[in-house]
Amino acid sequence: MHARLRKIIKTRGHFPSDEAATKLIWLALRNITAEWSRASQHWKAAMSQFAIIYEDRFTLAR
Repeated sequence: MHARLRKIIKTRGHFPSDEAATKLIWLALRNITAEWSRASQHWKAAMSQFAIIYEDRFTLAR
């Protein structure tokens, strides 16, 4: 997971704001974890926090 995140951040280069960096990391993590067969043991807590922070963009995976 860390290698994939580093690759995504490295290819992006610079970020215009902290919010842009946070959004890219969140989207990358969402895509990376979608391929997992078993979720992390603390993923539900993280998803709840993301749902609060990004309520207008957050949808549950189906």
